[in-house]
Amino acid sequence: MASRRRPTGMIGFTFVWIGQLVSVLASSATGFALSIWAYETTGSATALGVISTSFLIPFLLLSPIAGAMVDRYNRKLMMMVSDLAAAVATVAVLVLHATGGLAIWHLYLTSILIGLGNTFQWPAYSAAITTMVPKEQYQRANGMMGLVDSGPGVLAPLLAGALYPIAGLTGILVLDVATFVLAVGTLLAVEIPTPPRSAEGEAARGHLLAEAVFGFKYIFQRKSLLGLQLFFVTLNFLTGFGLVVPFILARTGNNSMSLGAVTSAAALGGVAGGLLMSTWRGFKRRMRNVFVGEFLFGFLGFFLFGFGRSLAFWIPTVALGAVAAALTNSTAQAIWQSKVPPDLQGRVFSARRSISWSLIPVTPVLAGAVADYVTEPAMVSDTWMSHAFGWAVGTSAGSGLGLQYVLAGALYCLTCLVVLFFVPAVRNLDALVPDYDVSREETSSKT
Repeated sequence: MASRRRPTGMIGFTFVWIGQLVSVLASSATGFALSIWAYETTGSATALGVISTSFLIPFLLLSPIAGAMVDRYNRKLMMMVSDLAAAVATVAVLVLHATGGLAIWHLYLTSILIGLGNTFQWPAYSAAITTMVPKEQYQRANGMMGLVDSGPGVLAPLLAGALYPIAGLTGILVLDVATFVLAVGTLLAVEIPTPPRSAEGEAARGHLLAEAVFGFKYIFQRKSLLGLQLFFVTLNFLTGFGLVVPFILARTGNNSMSLGAVTSAAALGGVAGGLLMSTWRGFKRRMRNVFVGEFLFGFLGFFLFGFGRSLAFWIPTVALGAVAAALTNSTAQAIWQSKVPPDLQGRVFSARRSISWSLIPVTPVLAGAVADYVTEPAMVSDTWMSHAFGWAVGTSAGSGLGLQYVLAGALYCLTCLVVLFFVPAVRNLDALVPDYDVSREETSSKT
């Protein structure tokens, strides 16, 4: 009886959301402060790159297994495990730093541990939304979760910048540990219903590895869902050719304040988009949200952004592009939550993200090589490329990177139009793939 008095629905979800928002903000401030510490200690940008790679390794290797475990076991427990893994890593860094023993290789190991927790966190939270809130509130809940992704990007650098000179790294770490207590406490306080068993879920039961692979099978057996996922993979690949840090620094003569302003504008746009989607459900036909959002993101955040040569141009385009991205992200998440049976969502969502992120290790290297050896040299020299595109993006430092933004943005928009007009399996996904009906599944399982 006690568990029934715990809040659930949107009230319960809001409790969890508040705990996560505060915790992610503090963790982002910790990450920012640790980046400062690591660079001050080593003077190496490579060290920062290794830390980021260490965070991604567990996800790339273990995500399907994590998704299967999310479906097998209590989702509240999986969510708490992800928070506790990050808390253990943070406490380890706190103790090492307080005793004067912190070394850069410790951050590589703790990043792996935090990444391991995050591997469980995303599918667990995404699947929990489905059982906590009614279907008509999915986009609102996903919009709120979008704020968890974007909000810290605005506030964390300010928080870390204000606290670092006063409390130092130790003080920020202590604050971060305290917020983990809040995050776990909100999870303990709410009710997260166990998803009903579906016929597909029962048929897919087996050993852990088979269940992990099932997420990929589920997607590949459904033409519309596979088409949607390949659509996103293509767009993610094109997004990788936009290298914001070298582009802004090259255009502004290594002005870090300009880079910070552009980065903050993108984060603010994400926050605005999250707020919009937490109050507005979007168009009735959800795939229209996806196409409109993706086209506007490609046009504003990439195509037009690449022409820019000043903050007055970059800030509005990147901010509006981020608003459009929030429209797509919250809607796409709601589509998957409504189409996939709740007891399969952990493994299907993990497979989803594995496919989406499959090119992340490749694209930045490829894009950097293209910029270093093709577009940048060509645009500052007397070549056919500078003659063809110099009128649009200029022929000075950063012009090649700007050209990559323009061309990637054009291909991004073209991809949206091609899929919209020539791939009906994706365009008509809402009608072709029926929503999962919990009440119907429960009825059929009782008869």
